[in-house]
Amino acid sequence: MNKYQATIEELILPAGIHLNGTEAFDIQVYDERFYNHVLRYGSLGLGESYMNGWWDCLALDHFLFQLMNIDIEKQISKSLKVRWQTLKAYLFNMQTISKSVNVAHEHYDLSNDLFEAMLDKHMMYSCAYWEKAKTLDEAQEDKLELICRKLKLRQGMEVLDIGCGWGGFAQYVSEKYQVKVTGVTISNQQAEMAKHRCYGLSVDILLQDYRLLTGHYDRIVSIGMFEHVGYKNYRTYMQLVRNCLKDDGIFLLHCIGGNENNINTDAWINKYIFPGGMMPSVEQLGKSIDQLLILQDWHNFGLYYDRTLMEWLNRFRASWGNLKHSYSERFYRMWEYYLSLSAASFRAGKNHLWQIILTKPSFSQLYQSVR
Repeated sequence: MNKYQATIEELILPAGIHLNGTEAFDIQVYDERFYNHVLRYGSLGLGESYMNGWWDCLALDHFLFQLMNIDIEKQISKSLKVRWQTLKAYLFNMQTISKSVNVAHEHYDLSNDLFEAMLDKHMMYSCAYWEKAKTLDEAQEDKLELICRKLKLRQGMEVLDIGCGWGGFAQYVSEKYQVKVTGVTISNQQAEMAKHRCYGLSVDILLQDYRLLTGHYDRIVSIGMFEHVGYKNYRTYMQLVRNCLKDDGIFLLHCIGGNENNINTDAWINKYIFPGGMMPSVEQLGKSIDQLLILQDWHNFGLYYDRTLMEWLNRFRASWGNLKHSYSERFYRMWEYYLSLSAASFRAGKNHLWQIILTKPSFSQLYQSVR
């Protein structure tokens, strides 16, 4: 037996997982390098060894969910690499304007074909709303409509979409509510598609960092972008929102949130999926808006993200036959691990999905919450 195997077995036993066991969530180890790599690098090593094909699991999302339920990451000592990631987050601003471009190039500038295969018709790369919906398209459209109702949109309003993605929200509200939209993204691929799908509409797509925005808007929305802002920039972000929001304006923030005041993200996610990404806590968000903006509503429907991510995973797997000519097998395993890990984190209550309504202190109306 590999000298590290017994340690791994002892660590995963409280989760009910067995090495080379018979349950769907048991893992099958094919390469003994797996044991040392996981013990040395923790979550980073677990993800990398999966990408390398050193182990497999029929129910990958369930396996990762079981591990999260026992907080296994706290049982494995952090490696020097992980400690360095944390130290860098303390010392440096990892989401400067120049560094923020990295996540656009490494993630969002992947071929649009990948995201078109995985996402809904509106190309919404954020949590869907499954209260009544039966399909992903329905759930994402219900999410868009929920956002519109919370923003209390009216014809002729000017709307700022911070992190507009592929233009799905801008197209939807411009067509249905006859509002003027300014969308901003730092992804070339996203900007190109957003301009194409919004051609002929009252929509302006800007390829620039959000910190360069100016102007005044009736409504501001940010859907799934705040996770890239970084805790050193939360206050700057909220100051920009305040500056751009009209006195009676409404701001809706749709973002992933966490239970703890972390200043970095999972080491594997940081290296392979979202460089510099992090999820705010309630306390961090509270400090960022203190004496700047007024909290009007806070809605959590994080469990819907589990189902959304599993829908994306199923679509990705089903489309692999058409995608594999553009990507490697290692990419397939990386993307499969990313979506499974993310689904497991929401299922285990580690992450949440928040829709938060904020206004300026000058807001003169009684805000009626929408569900």
